[in-house]
Amino acid sequence: MIELTTSHVQIRASARTKEEAIRKAGQLLVENGNIEPGYIESMLGREQQANTYLGNGIAIPHGMPKDRELIQQTGIVVVQFPHGVTWNDGEVVYLVVGIAAKSDEHLGILARLTDILDDNATSMRLARTEDANDIITRLSQTPDIGNGVIPPADDWPDALTIDVTLPPGHGLHARPATFFVEVASEFQADIRVQADGKSANGKAMASLLKLGAEGGSVLRLLARGGDADPALQALKEAVEQGLGDEPEIEADETTMIWKPEREIAAITGVAAAPGLAIGKLHMFQASRIVVRDHPQDARHEQQQLHHALATAREQLNEVYESVKTSAGRSEAAIFRAHRALLDDPDLIEQVHGLIEAEHSAAWSWQQAITERVAALQQVRDERLAGRAADLNDVGQRVLRLLADVDQEEASMPDEPVILLAADLLPSDTARLDPKRTLGLCTAAGGPTSHTAIIARSLGIPATVGAGALLLEQTSGSTAILDGSAGKLYLEPTEAELQSARQFQCELAQQRDAEYRDRYQPALMSDGYRVEVVANITRVAEAQQAVEAGAEGIGLMRTEFLYLERATPPTEDEQYTVYAKMIQALNGLPLIIRTLDIGGDKAVPYLDLPAEDNPFLGVRGIRLCLRRPDLFRSQLRAIYRAAQTGPVKIMFPMIATLEEFREAKAIAEEVRLEIGASVVEIGIMVEVPSTVWLAREFAQEVDFFSIGTNDLTQYALAIDRLHPTLARYVDGLHPAVLRMIDQTVAAAYEAGKWVGVCGGIAGDPRGAIILAGLGVSELSMSIPSVAAVKARLRQISFTRAQEIARQALNCSTATEVRQLTLV
Repeated sequence: MIELTTSHVQIRASARTKEEAIRKAGQLLVENGNIEPGYIESMLGREQQANTYLGNGIAIPHGMPKDRELIQQTGIVVVQFPHGVTWNDGEVVYLVVGIAAKSDEHLGILARLTDILDDNATSMRLARTEDANDIITRLSQTPDIGNGVIPPADDWPDALTIDVTLPPGHGLHARPATFFVEVASEFQADIRVQADGKSANGKAMASLLKLGAEGGSVLRLLARGGDADPALQALKEAVEQGLGDEPEIEADETTMIWKPEREIAAITGVAAAPGLAIGKLHMFQASRIVVRDHPQDARHEQQQLHHALATAREQLNEVYESVKTSAGRSEAAIFRAHRALLDDPDLIEQVHGLIEAEHSAAWSWQQAITERVAALQQVRDERLAGRAADLNDVGQRVLRLLADVDQEEASMPDEPVILLAADLLPSDTARLDPKRTLGLCTAAGGPTSHTAIIARSLGIPATVGAGALLLEQTSGSTAILDGSAGKLYLEPTEAELQSARQFQCELAQQRDAEYRDRYQPALMSDGYRVEVVANITRVAEAQQAVEAGAEGIGLMRTEFLYLERATPPTEDEQYTVYAKMIQALNGLPLIIRTLDIGGDKAVPYLDLPAEDNPFLGVRGIRLCLRRPDLFRSQLRAIYRAAQTGPVKIMFPMIATLEEFREAKAIAEEVRLEIGASVVEIGIMVEVPSTVWLAREFAQEVDFFSIGTNDLTQYALAIDRLHPTLARYVDGLHPAVLRMIDQTVAAAYEAGKWVGVCGGIAGDPRGAIILAGLGVSELSMSIPSVAAVKARLRQISFTRAQEIARQALNCSTATEVRQLTLV
């Protein structure tokens, strides 16, 4: 229980601005030993995220959850401003209650504050009193709250009820109460909440705060109305998940993140490639809508229309939720209006009529929308003109789903831009010009998608999985893309642009420092060494890797030799490429992965059948074993090249011991045919079966290289290229880390070494955890080499092992990413 004394109350204060008032409350918290001075900035930051004005002249500024470590002990202070302070337009505050909450101890006082909100006379008396004890007495009174038993809803005999427990540490304070109200307001039903003998309106934040419900309290939710049952289910789920009061995921302590001074409208996705980009947006369009009037039967066209409208509604719901989260309900309302336009009965009736007249669904829809837009544009009314633009926008959304799409070469502006796209195909990313691409941001994809991999290899800042809201942006507007934080900041001010440019300079200085030490080994602070090598595809990249500080090549992807050509490469072609790489590496090791192509790649001369799921079909070593002509030719080229420098062979997508033994037997036959020396042969660990058989494999292979991108998608049963689920393919998921741990243990038991060549190897957080698990080689995109080496030098192997053990004990990837690394 918090005890208020005169040291916690300041009367007759004055302030010209809200910021000044918050700083005075923060300073009083500092003087009472509640917070460190830095928490005051967190209180100001919270005000940018949410309005802390309660009503009746009272505001409750408090800090952000991520800064709770700055709180020394839970407490509150009250600063009285008898002449008032303008909080926001139309809001004047007389009592500022500064809150520093490590737990739920403050909720009792918060509940009594909301009692004052219902009593205008009391609130004005406290705003004018010259005796601090008046405020202390009123906030220390304990109202009669009954015996703790939730009373029956006698006055709501027809209400549905459900009981739910607030999670520990998630009391019903301001932010969770606001979240509860937002969920409740989605439904028409009347909502009440009862706790500990008190009752509150579930659609009014101030009323909910009166409950003073702490974490662990039982809430009874009551609802009556047509949608009462789904309302209760949604609210129950929201309460159990913490009412939005989630801990924020912080970046690695040593990762530089640009932080705007105010809350800026932003689209949040998944961090894919580090760095900060500033520039104009450009929507990548590689297709053109073509409306053709070649209908099938009317029933088919009606079904096409039905599916397109349903999909458009789902898209608009997603955009609405995304905007509501980032910018608030009022900003998101336009997308609810767009959805309502899809339900216009006259519009739908006209389209159906045109379809019955033997027109296609696409042509009929375009005709009906065009007529309505033209009619609205003729009306001299700005509001209706705006509605015409909305109708046209909605019409185009549905038309994109109905009409044919012709693929064409996407055009790029002459000036460098931040490229936006629904997603990018490998062929799209392969044609990117880094000089004209400041950054990449896609609506779909995950951290292991083609876009993310290419962006990291090119050193282009990138965010993926940003959602449908991204596709609503306009080309030509200026934005800031933070690939390290996974955020696209929209419409920044000139001051914010200048701040971001300054940050770019600071980031460049850090990169320069890392680059200067790039040739130094990754010796951890207690002397343990981790080899840092690179992933490459082409000959020129071998020299680039050496210049970037890589200590060799951990993965040479040979697929590029087989793509975009009419016939397979000859043995001599392949030998020439491998030999040039060996020469460029000048004695550093080269691991060559044999052909890893499947039905997901277009290679006409292979005559691969289309497969429903190519990632579970003929790919990797399965293809090589079915096409021994290709496999033997490649092996001959590798063995010939191995006579000119250090080379290792790696087989991809090995799932069974039988596959490895057959592939190794063919390799041995080829080696003997040409009289080459023995080379080490290892395998990629990419499927769960290989992990479970790691002990058996370790008796026969020379090394393991864990491909975390594929291992993660197979372990989590999520296609890493899935348009909406790919963002959840996280290689730091505990399930994946435990697989890595099991593989390392089996390898070490047999005296073999383990490398990782997936995306998390190039992530400083991932690199530390992998090193702690005992992985001895990390292979990554070339631009990541210097930064990862620098990060590993800053930490001891002992500390990395501690962090790895903590990661193995986590239950979600989010928990792993919240671990403290220092």
